[in-house]
Amino acid sequence: MAHPVVGEAEVLSNELEGVYHRLVLVAPEAAARVRAGHFATLALGGPSELLLRRAFSIHRADAAAGTVELVVAEHGAGTKELAKAGPGDRLSLIAPLGTPFPVPEGPVSALLVAWGYGSAPLFALAEEIRRRGGQVGFILGASTAERLYGVELAQELTQDVLVVTEDGSAGLPGLVTEPPSLPGDGQEGPSRPSVLAQAMDAIDATVVYACGPMGMLAAVTAIAVERGARCHTAVEEAMACGVGVCMTCVLPVVGEDGVSRFVRSCTDGPVFDGARVRWADIGTVPPDLEGAGAMGVSA
Repeated sequence: MAHPVVGEAEVLSNELEGVYHRLVLVAPEAAARVRAGHFATLALGGPSELLLRRAFSIHRADAAAGTVELVVAEHGAGTKELAKAGPGDRLSLIAPLGTPFPVPEGPVSALLVAWGYGSAPLFALAEEIRRRGGQVGFILGASTAERLYGVELAQELTQDVLVVTEDGSAGLPGLVTEPPSLPGDGQEGPSRPSVLAQAMDAIDATVVYACGPMGMLAAVTAIAVERGARCHTAVEEAMACGVGVCMTCVLPVVGEDGVSRFVRSCTDGPVFDGARVRWADIGTVPPDLEGAGAMGVSA
């Protein structure tokens, strides 16, 4: 469980990296508590007068420097406002929030998989795994080359880095969870193992960590479990409060007792054992869910 700090953070820098912004905030107390997989929320004011905070995965935290780094993509009014932040500006920050990635005490072989800037928290995770004597590999995917994030950071950590883009503008064409499309060698794509399966085999991965869209996480989990590996997923679920009050980010998850319940992505997650998430039931109220009968759901 995270022990968040609520307070103001000063913007140290806001640099454009490809199509993303890397925001470095001075927040010493929060930085000392961050683990890979935690997230932060920011209150964004200015002309937009936004009521709800915005949640962001924490890219890195440096306890010695007292800094917390976030990677931001400009989507709506909130992130466009944040992209304008400059050195010396002060932002209302709550961090760290959520559950971090579980890291085994001993050495493991781990494959880290992400789509777009979902890769942000994986580099600190990779460093922690390596500190414990393990080895890592990366699969970094995106719709286009410009939407990739952190390829060079991954290459600094390991030679086992695969890049996949949906339009083929960088690396292998296609999706992380599908067979690679390699024209000219006479083999049909669907007959091949997926990119993910091949990468797992290449490093004998026993655990997979994944960040990205829900559909990708469901497919990654299925492939990892089929090959006998654990799969830890950081879900991308919309959060209104980020602190467990509003219940808008619930997911159906099977508990250790075998009972399915709605759990909150912000406090019980965002990192879940992928094998316990009922991916196909997200957005519904399954009839066997504990308490479903009391919800008064009708056709």
